[in-house]
Amino acid sequence: MDLRVSGPRRLLRGPRRLAAAVAAVVVLAGAGTWTAAASDEPPEVRRTDQVLAGAGGVRIDTSYFTSATAGRRPAVLLAHGFGGSKADVREQAGELARAGYAVLTWSARGFGESTGRIGLNAAGGEVADASKLIDWLARQPQVRLDRPGDPRVGVAGASYGGALALLAAGHDDRVDAIAPAITYWNLADALFPGGVFKRLWAGVFVNSGGGCEAFEPRLCAMYERVAESGTPDAEARALLAERSPSAVAGRIDVPTLLMQGQTDSLFPLDHADAAAKAIRANGAPVDVDWIAGGHDGGDPETDRVRSRVTAWFDRHLKGDRAADTGPAFRVTRTGGVDSTDGTAQLRGASADTYPGLRSAPREIALTGREQTFANPAGASPPAVSALPGLGTGGGLARLSSLGVGVSLDFPGQHARFDSAPLRQSLRITGAPTVRVHVASTRADAVLFAKVYDVGPGGRQQVLPSQLVAPVRIEDLPKAGRDVTLTLPAVDHEVDKGHRLRLVLASTDLGYASPAAPAAYTVSLESALSVPTAPRVETAAAPLPAWVWWLPLAGAVTALALLLGARRRTAAPAPDPALAEVPLQITELSKKYAKGDRYSVRDLTFRVEKGQVLGLLGPNGAGKTTTLRMLMGLIRPDGGEVRVFGHAVRPGAPVLSRVGAFVEGAGFLPHLSGRENLELYWRATGRPAEDAHLQEALEIAGLGDALARAVRTYSQGMRQRLAIAQAMLGLPDLLILDEPTNGLDPPQIREMREVMIRYAAGGRTVIVSSHLLAEVEQSCTHLVVMDRGRLVQAGPVEEITGNGDTLLIGTAAPLEDAVVEKVTALPGVASAARTGEGLLVRLDAGDAGGTPQRLIAELVRLDVPVTSVGPHRRLEDAFLTLIGGTA
Repeated sequence: MDLRVSGPRRLLRGPRRLAAAVAAVVVLAGAGTWTAAASDEPPEVRRTDQVLAGAGGVRIDTSYFTSATAGRRPAVLLAHGFGGSKADVREQAGELARAGYAVLTWSARGFGESTGRIGLNAAGGEVADASKLIDWLARQPQVRLDRPGDPRVGVAGASYGGALALLAAGHDDRVDAIAPAITYWNLADALFPGGVFKRLWAGVFVNSGGGCEAFEPRLCAMYERVAESGTPDAEARALLAERSPSAVAGRIDVPTLLMQGQTDSLFPLDHADAAAKAIRANGAPVDVDWIAGGHDGGDPETDRVRSRVTAWFDRHLKGDRAADTGPAFRVTRTGGVDSTDGTAQLRGASADTYPGLRSAPREIALTGREQTFANPAGASPPAVSALPGLGTGGGLARLSSLGVGVSLDFPGQHARFDSAPLRQSLRITGAPTVRVHVASTRADAVLFAKVYDVGPGGRQQVLPSQLVAPVRIEDLPKAGRDVTLTLPAVDHEVDKGHRLRLVLASTDLGYASPAAPAAYTVSLESALSVPTAPRVETAAAPLPAWVWWLPLAGAVTALALLLGARRRTAAPAPDPALAEVPLQITELSKKYAKGDRYSVRDLTFRVEKGQVLGLLGPNGAGKTTTLRMLMGLIRPDGGEVRVFGHAVRPGAPVLSRVGAFVEGAGFLPHLSGRENLELYWRATGRPAEDAHLQEALEIAGLGDALARAVRTYSQGMRQRLAIAQAMLGLPDLLILDEPTNGLDPPQIREMREVMIRYAAGGRTVIVSSHLLAEVEQSCTHLVVMDRGRLVQAGPVEEITGNGDTLLIGTAAPLEDAVVEKVTALPGVASAARTGEGLLVRLDAGDAGGTPQRLIAELVRLDVPVTSVGPHRRLEDAFLTLIGGTA
């Protein structure tokens, strides 16, 4: 996956300028092409396509974009990612052109219509080509010059193109600013991290370049040598290092915006960290942005990234001091997925200075005896952390939503060390470290270190960003040696009550491990040192206006209800047959005000004790109206709502058995969380001992935060406080409307556990939510609505179908013999070909019938897997039930 930046352009007009342009092309390229404004570009931006001469006679296919504005303007070289071409950045070039830049895009040598062999950004190849392009820009009448032959120019690009931006700044003093994204600092460190060959990513790299023969002969020979031996040698490291930005670290001294992906096992965050330190040491301004996406998938935040790049160039190329370039450091944190449009809920955290990867470390004690484990012969079966190259297909993300991810560590092939349950939540921002003692039956050892976030009871085990840290330890003495391990850099919150688990494995699917069998013995020599970067703050959502007027409105409403109670007619008698039924809704209807259309029509369903019921439906389905009628806030036009057999009316006594969280709660910001809850309970007029305050707080898990003023709370803490308020008195029926809005994934998991814990005591929870994956994991039963009507109701498994069936996407149809081998695998009940690949039903009664083990076996059988996902999940069922209305 490549993030790309965008840009604008302008066309030479008039026959004399046309002739000059053609002549320039002939001089530079010998034989070029010129194309008038492309019909698919907006009228204000023109594009000229031509072939220019690169270094050593290579022909470089380019496109030049300018807007129709008069005058000279700065230029931008916009580079594409590996395996792509100039066409990939065409739209973005147009955007930059409209923003007032002259933009030149090109297909790197060996890609698109350009000639030559791939040199992996060699100084005499791709980098020299970029200097030739800067020469050409200096001759264009639209481009601002700092001096003759020196255009005002910035370079931007992602992945391969991002490295070119760094290298161009190091090799050519005419470059004035750069904006590289999701790229490498040292390609040897990227493909040989810790001295271990990153086998799968290297294979993807070579394949996407068109095969080994498309590369320079030295590179091809190096790859084949390392791929065969499985061990990178000094010559291979030197060959890649000399083509890396790190080789010119001391010469990159221009303003640099570094954007690096958090979901990236190819070029992880430590590459941006190394670049930031080196460039800042040269005296240049550097901003760092950790985006949500990366080469393994996730949200590339395209619009935000492009806007920030444009602002960066506005400041450093145009000299616009008012341009908002953003904070010195920013990290995107994810808050789940909205099923109505499939978009991720993202929010940013920032700091005035870049914290690096070791800011404010906290020592976390780990326990575990000395452990011995095997590196199996042939390094098979391998552990699974990520499947490089498949992340963008969506299959892995879908599988992760099952709560199992793709991580797998085989028994007898790893050691593990656990922390105690955390007493408070912990945000990891950076790279943890730990010191261990390692011994081996052979002179060398290869280990794969990773830190898991383990939920209470071990029910969930999450590997942040699916990242591992490989390390090769050479020349080990017989007694072993102490080794300090640096774990992958992540931004991840570990919830209170969760554990950290350090795992040291002997194999990993993405890497080459020694083929010779060996036994490794490891023991702890230190605590786990976890960077916390406390100055990186996520801005709390602003307090809405209703926080201030809601208490007064509540008092007015209470008075109205009191006066209205005197005029109420007698309520229907209780139904003894429903005395133990938390909720029975019968033929419920409500029309829109002053209209003939129904917001809810003929709705009937029933909720039993101990159920967690999810109320689902697209926007406008009638969910909120139903909840308001259920709570007695509005009267139905027909039908009735009964809670424990009592008809619900405004002010009905039975509503004291109902707790509700609808559209947030109003808190006084200057009071502490505890004071707000006590004040609310006193306002109900009920005895203090009936509040069960401590029980509600224990379930909500607010901890020490209760003593702080609510104005200091994050969005997630305010949500939990609102839930605690709804649980005061431990109501038999708890109603939650969108309780996870604005929460990040760890907070969403905590909210899930809150609901499950609350229902475990025989109470009932009704939750309305857009997050289908959360509803699927949290709820026991579902009610699906659409256009005010009931579509389906029942247990989750009835609506979703069998969750043990997985759809395996394959690059090519499978032979009968392969399908038979898959069918014979342990834990597989059946396997059948489909038009999309392979449909596999797991045997729920077999301990081996897990998605993780299935993936490992498919890889072992050389099945060309392109995606993995559940055959039918709640999302599929939901969309099927409501059709195209979501």
